[in-house]
Amino acid sequence: MPNTPMGIKTPVEAKVAFLRNPDAYPVRPAAVEVIETHMSWVFLSDEFVYKLKKPVRYEFLDFSTVEARRRNCEREVQLNRRLAAGVYCGVVPLVMHSNGRLQLGGEGPVVDWLVQMRRLPAHRMLDAAICSKTVSNDDIVRLSRVLTGFYRRSDPVAVSTSGYRKRFEDDIRANHAALAQPQFELPSSQLEYLVRAQFDFMDERGTLLELRARENRIIDAHGDLRPEHICLTPEPVIIDCLEFKREYRLLDPADELAYLAMECERLGAAAFGNQILQQYLAATGDVPPDALIWFYKAFRACLRAKIAIWHITDHQVRDTNKWRQRAIDYLELADAYVRKW
Repeated sequence: MPNTPMGIKTPVEAKVAFLRNPDAYPVRPAAVEVIETHMSWVFLSDEFVYKLKKPVRYEFLDFSTVEARRRNCEREVQLNRRLAAGVYCGVVPLVMHSNGRLQLGGEGPVVDWLVQMRRLPAHRMLDAAICSKTVSNDDIVRLSRVLTGFYRRSDPVAVSTSGYRKRFEDDIRANHAALAQPQFELPSSQLEYLVRAQFDFMDERGTLLELRARENRIIDAHGDLRPEHICLTPEPVIIDCLEFKREYRLLDPADELAYLAMECERLGAAAFGNQILQQYLAATGDVPPDALIWFYKAFRACLRAKIAIWHITDHQVRDTNKWRQRAIDYLELADAYVRKW
């Protein structure tokens, strides 16, 4: 096992430049596609995907040291193998060879760590398949079975009823505060209506949330169950779980599947998400009230609106109209949901 050096400092730009080069990889690809996110650089070769964490620190995560990034990479692989065991190959060191050059894997002082994954067929990701209208009923049935099996195998996590309810109250306030920033120019009357409707739900039916905690429905779930993280291979796989903060994964499966249903509806395929949710409920005998499902969908839509609008503050984002419209689309969904409970 290579050792992490105490004195070697390699600029991030040098690491990214090295990993952009097809010659960096054990099996040289024809080309390397590079995707940058808020927290990572992702390098796609012909067969594999390598993810390099950015040396960033936020309120909810700390990737600021090589050791912290190693721990996070290992956690990402471990957690994602729950739903994509054959996709997550492991953690690979980026080392400084004795010749003074960077090398992916092998011996030498470690300058960083990467997650290695097998590359999935892009056209079979659920969001792409929805757009191309290539999703079959068999695909949805198989996906439902995978998710239902995962939730049934997952041990319940004890959370206090008041604590579970308070998480939603705190997040409703945080979502509203972020979305109401004047520079985003989102409709203030709609934002006020949505926050008021969610707090009215908490006042009048918040016991429904408390009951889910009391019934031990909360598990360590995926945390970010969106169509772009689901691949409709013969045995569906789900990647990119939210690994960096466990609290964000402690969810009611009905909440997580309501989130997926909301995202499918945004893409014009409401029936798919609702079918998955209903098949889970039928298989498990769970019977959450319809009002709770509408609340979960509305809450998740507001949360996604906040994440969408935050892209505008990223100096590297050029298409601000796209992200503002995305936030508006989520708010429209939330508006429709709150009128149903």
